[in-house]
Order: sequence, then structure tokens, then C-alpha cells
Amino acid sequence: QVQLVESGGGLVQPGGSLRLSCAASGVVSTIYTTGWYRQAAGNQREMVATIIRGGKTDYADSVKGRFTISRDNAKSTVYLQMNSLKPEDTAVYYCKVDRVLGYVHWGQGTQVTVSS
Repeated sequence: QVQLVESGGGLVQPGGSLRLSCAASGVVSTIYTTGWYRQAAGNQREMVATIIRGGKTDYADSVKGRFTISRDNAKSTVYLQMNSLKPEDTAVYYCKVDRVLGYVHWGQGTQVTVSS
């Protein structure tokens, strides 16, 4: 089993920055992909950024150049640095991990609100 704890959400003005954290515990050695997803009110959940075990990253077009996903293996934590935030980035952000044998785990979500 893997447990995920997200933190770092909040209210920020347009153009501001936030850093989200996703701390994993449990059998973290079986994780091969960690991703951040978001779901705005009335919308479907969408991928924001992913990072695989080898370090390759992928981003949604809407956040390229503004968001950066990274990880600290010693802390079993994945971060999402979000810069130049826009009102359309407002959503609940979720951390997701994919493990071997097809297991998938989601965090509880953290609210990000971009508003003046």
C-alpha cells in the first residue's frame, strides 16, 4: 500500500506562485509514475504533469513553461512548482501514483484558487 499526503494549496493572486507537495509513504519502491492532476468545478479531471521513475517529465500544454514537476527521492516527495498562475488554474489538485501490477493511488486533493 501507498499513502499520499498533499499540501501547499491556497489562495494566490494572478501572476503569483505556489508549490504543491505530495509525500508518499508505504511501499514507495513500487511507484513508477507520479503525477499531478486537477479538476475545476464542472470539468473533468485532467493531467497537469507527470514524472516517471527514470526522471522523464510530461506536461499539459496549458502549463508548459509555467509549472515544473520535480521529486526528492530521499523524502519520497514530488513537488509541483507553479509560477505565473492564472485564474484558469483554479482547481482541486490531486497527486496520483501508479505502481507495479497496475495499482493506482490518489491523494485527497488540495485547493488552489487564483483570484485577485
